[in-house]
Amino acid sequence: MLFRDRADAGRHLAERLRHLQGRPLVVLGLPRGGVAVAAEVARVLDAPLDVIVVRKLGVPFQPELAMGAVGEGGALVVNERVAGRLHLTGIEFAEVERRERAQVEDRALRFRGDRPRLMLEGRAAVVVDDGIATGSTARAACQVARAQGAARVVLAVPVCSPDAAPALRGEVDELVYLEAPRRFHAVGQSYVDFRPTPDQEVPVLLQQAARLRPTAAAAGDRSTSNRAGDPAVDEADAAAGRARLAASE
Repeated sequence: MLFRDRADAGRHLAERLRHLQGRPLVVLGLPRGGVAVAAEVARVLDAPLDVIVVRKLGVPFQPELAMGAVGEGGALVVNERVAGRLHLTGIEFAEVERRERAQVEDRALRFRGDRPRLMLEGRAAVVVDDGIATGSTARAACQVARAQGAARVVLAVPVCSPDAAPALRGEVDELVYLEAPRRFHAVGQSYVDFRPTPDQEVPVLLQQAARLRPTAAAAGDRSTSNRAGDPAVDEADAAAGRARLAASE
């Protein structure tokens, strides 16, 4: 299957997700390219749209190796298998976490502006990207969504590397993809137009989605608007995220 662009891919993907329509869910696009796909999924399913901003915690001396990930609201997931053999001090780990949390907050502000993050507790989180090559970022996003309280995590993409699919299937409650080309070289091979999504397109897509669902937007959709910036709440959220992670292991 060859998609014209990310919006076309999103419309096709949405048809495969029709079984979720009417359920309590939030569609979460991975910035930047995944948001254009997610916007169409949210529109077809009549579901709220948000971004999920995550940063992998790279090992200090080997940044491409992830020892965990962080997300908004104090969410923290730790790859105990990797972290356990590194013998990092608490200070070293905390420095990596601090640096990546700053990046999370910066990107969230850039993409979402002053709109609060949509809460995931008791809902299905449908994590959407424009495609998966290695799956490391998608995996981190799904782990963060669960740490943020999602009752169910669905990972949905138009195209997925056949090598990545088996491992990802074990990480989520449901994995949905339209194709996994046997001769997979790159995600872009499945698109006619795979130009990079500019930063400024993401807030436009979020604003358009909010206008389509004005009641949810006005209510904050169970948002954190009355809690943002409260250090006590941030720490409570972080502790809750760690507790949920420990319970799931």
